[in-house]
Amino acid sequence: MTLNVNIAHSVETAVLDDAHIGNIHGAFGTILHGDVAPRKTWKHRLTTLLAILGPGLIVMAGDNDAGAFATYGQAGQTYGTALLWTMALLISVLYVNQEMVLRLGAVTGVGHARLIFERFGRFWGYFSIIDLFLLNALTIVTEFIGVSLALDYLGLNKTVGVVVTAGLVIASVSTGSFRRFERFSMALVFGSLLLLPIYFIVHPPIAQVAHDLVVPTIPATDKMSDLMLLIIGLVGTTVAPWQLFFQQSYVIDKRITPRFIRYERADLWIGIALVIVGAVAIMAFTAAAFTGQAEFGNFTDAGGIAAGLEKYAGKAAGVMFAIALIDAAMIGAAAVSLSTAYAIGDTFSARHSLHRKLTDAKGFYAVYFLLIAVAAGLVLTPGSPLGLLTEAVQTLAGVLLPSATVFLLLLCNDKAVLGPWVNNRWLNYFTGVVIASLVVLSVILTASVLFPDATTAQAILGILFGGGAAALVVALAIIALSRMSRDAAPDAADASLARANRESWRMPPLATLPPAKLSLAAKTWMVALRAYLILAAGLVLIRIFMLAIGAY
Repeated sequence: MTLNVNIAHSVETAVLDDAHIGNIHGAFGTILHGDVAPRKTWKHRLTTLLAILGPGLIVMAGDNDAGAFATYGQAGQTYGTALLWTMALLISVLYVNQEMVLRLGAVTGVGHARLIFERFGRFWGYFSIIDLFLLNALTIVTEFIGVSLALDYLGLNKTVGVVVTAGLVIASVSTGSFRRFERFSMALVFGSLLLLPIYFIVHPPIAQVAHDLVVPTIPATDKMSDLMLLIIGLVGTTVAPWQLFFQQSYVIDKRITPRFIRYERADLWIGIALVIVGAVAIMAFTAAAFTGQAEFGNFTDAGGIAAGLEKYAGKAAGVMFAIALIDAAMIGAAAVSLSTAYAIGDTFSARHSLHRKLTDAKGFYAVYFLLIAVAAGLVLTPGSPLGLLTEAVQTLAGVLLPSATVFLLLLCNDKAVLGPWVNNRWLNYFTGVVIASLVVLSVILTASVLFPDATTAQAILGILFGGGAAALVVALAIIALSRMSRDAAPDAADASLARANRESWRMPPLATLPPAKLSLAAKTWMVALRAYLILAAGLVLIRIFMLAIGAY
């Protein structure tokens, strides 16, 4: 359905690619550019939501990728449903992080990486884009590892299957039509619902699943370090850096403006529900299938889960899991590749839109195609160090995620960037707690990957409690000092005007923005981030040195 009423005049914005301005062509509807008509009836609101649906669903479905299948399956096969509560805790983290980036995308029209360049300088800009590129490239390799495992289980030729899968992922963006890509992606999103029939075939005890979802439980284990690292893995696979870059750029490419932010928030909530339902289903049916069996506590990989499901729940369950794994890998590979291509195109002011044909955005599509082709090629190359690549993904994720969230928080408090859409105080406090938690978890993850033998339960608990105490002290100091140095609040008339103009306010062109002014809290976060990066980089260098001399 096309909505065509009350067309408003355009205003000057910071949008870098003119293909990002125009009608919204969603998978399920169209909204004409400049449409400011009020949505008074439920039917009008529903057709608007259907047209907006996409960014939140796709980013969250991509979050449940091949790596997530393995991590959730490992949790269920090793500890039953005892760790389901981690998913409930992550709901608010997912929403807060992704809501901030969708707001940045709709209001600024500029991607995440470019905003970091413009507001924080070249050092942080190049750090973000290079780290993102490396991490995403390796993540895409893990997607095709998942494809190869599923093909092995199904008894299909791995070479042909990986090539066909890569070809489909490449073809999905090659039509020059944003709507066609989104429809392809939404088909994959619906494909992820194959997990639900598996759940009902295995039929885990609903009461136990519900209890463990809301009541935190620490399983009894002799290997506390393994348990803690798996919990960190569950966090890392559910909250990933690429999601921030992808959703912001995809919202821009879909041409969503501030007027439709409330609908995009609804899209995000639907996506979060999808990712949590999928994660809970995998953990629950693997727990039910393997509990009391020889394979319980002996996780191998996602292919082993498919084989176990067939053994204990029937062939249909195993086949559906393998198909869902391929589906997850495809949407993950597409979304992660797009996040990289968007970021590079945005940073260097190159054309970067799915609305453009191949010949009209050669660099954008070349980055996407190259990432997919190299990842598929590595998986098919005999002797490729796939285990080392997986380790590298973990290490780089540990380094990048806290920094990406720090920049996200700072940008969402930059009034020149977001105007009346900046964060409120309580959202800042909550995000600060999230960042502190991510830094502590990332330090543990980085240390465990680089020094697995030294990362004992005592060391992990020491980092958790020591880091938590330090974060609390820093947070209290920031709050106290910020109150002492806080600028005078705007008067009531200015606040009322800002609220009235929110739906039409867009960030002015980048060249017209005043220099970024970092508050005391922002400067503190930047100092903490630099210290963290020095620590993480030092650990990586030591690990490389030990590997080089053969002493580790």
